[in-house]
Amino acid sequence: MPRVLIIEDEKVIRRSVRRLLTRDGMEVTEAGSLEEAEESADLGRFDIILADLRLPGAEGIEAVRRAPEVPVIIMTSYASVRSAVAAMREGAVDYIAKPFDSDDLLLTVRRAIKETQMSRQNEALRADVEAAYPVSGIVGDSEAMQAVFRRIDKVAPTDTTVLILGESGTGKELVARALHERSPRREAALVAVNCAAIPESLIEAELFGHEKGAFTGADGRRRGLVESADGGTLFLDEVGELPLAAQARLLRVLQEGEIRRVGSDRPSRVDVRLVAATHRDLGAMVRSGDFREDLYFRIQVMEIRLPPLRERSEDLPALARFLLDKACRRLNRPPMRLSDDALEAIRAYHWPGNVRELENAIERAVILAESTALTADLLGLPAGEEPEDPGFPDMSLEGYFREFVLRHQDHMTETEIARRLGISRKALWERRQRLGIPRPATTGSGERA
Repeated sequence: MPRVLIIEDEKVIRRSVRRLLTRDGMEVTEAGSLEEAEESADLGRFDIILADLRLPGAEGIEAVRRAPEVPVIIMTSYASVRSAVAAMREGAVDYIAKPFDSDDLLLTVRRAIKETQMSRQNEALRADVEAAYPVSGIVGDSEAMQAVFRRIDKVAPTDTTVLILGESGTGKELVARALHERSPRREAALVAVNCAAIPESLIEAELFGHEKGAFTGADGRRRGLVESADGGTLFLDEVGELPLAAQARLLRVLQEGEIRRVGSDRPSRVDVRLVAATHRDLGAMVRSGDFREDLYFRIQVMEIRLPPLRERSEDLPALARFLLDKACRRLNRPPMRLSDDALEAIRAYHWPGNVRELENAIERAVILAESTALTADLLGLPAGEEPEDPGFPDMSLEGYFREFVLRHQDHMTETEIARRLGISRKALWERRQRLGIPRPATTGSGERA
């Protein structure tokens, strides 16, 4: 039941407002002045305060300063713009002009109470999450993850450029969001761009904007994503996919703090913090001429390396439970638990798709489950998978993909390979085409030769 304090020196108005709010299910306390209210109760215990602007003794707006955590609505007979603006400037959440309509008063009070409750709930949830997990959405007690958390804490308050390294599915975007949310730029925008998802012919215009007529189809001036991040953080995922021309433009942003839209001869100033991520070996790309050396050194000021899931197996039980709770909430299912055999299967599997693959497996299991226990068969993982595959050396994700496909394509179907890699059949086909890995020949009956 919301607790409301009414401070009004006119008894008739005070009692009328009290009856109205009481009938609406609120617990109401009344007082004729601010001093009387403070003598009878602690102002901080109320959910909302309605105070007349003109009161004997201290004015009603003084309630804002004496109870800073409680929303205050000012009631005034002086329905002027000046008095309303002054009240809002002092910190009142709203004002009501006398004589007021009962429905308007109820609507204003309900809205203020609801907004305050939601704000308090959000703060409590944020505090719980931050207490449980140093980076929201990333779970890990292993030393490797603790090192990641410590580095995030150190670099987040700065404007330093950060390069996040790790395989696909390890949570690079979550780290980028944590860096933004813990930085002085957190009130501004975080603009996330997947460089691999934008066609090479369009990426410069998407990132840096364009002028009208700059190219076929440019029917008007357009602001780029870099400009959209002005004052905030620009997160370039898969930065290794940027073509060389776009790399040169990005370098100018970092060096000079300015951009030039495609088709424009005039630069514009921008203030962005860059966070980049990749699963590729940028050093090798520099040596092969596919990535600019000067840009590489600009974005490599601070590195954060995310370990693959197979290298932090001690985190698997806690991470799996975290993802299970998340899936249950998202799918509107009752709380579930992982059976012992499910946990054993999770520990034994290699997880080439990392956290994303684990999350997908758990979500499928939640959908298929007919009880509150998730068993190993619902996860659909291959039996007998060893936690480490000694046949795969330490290599890039593309190298691992190539080795995995070549090793298993003679005795697995495309569907099985895709499921083991945590990707769709379409994604498997596209990667085969890009990496030049042909499918094995088949006989006339459709069987592999």
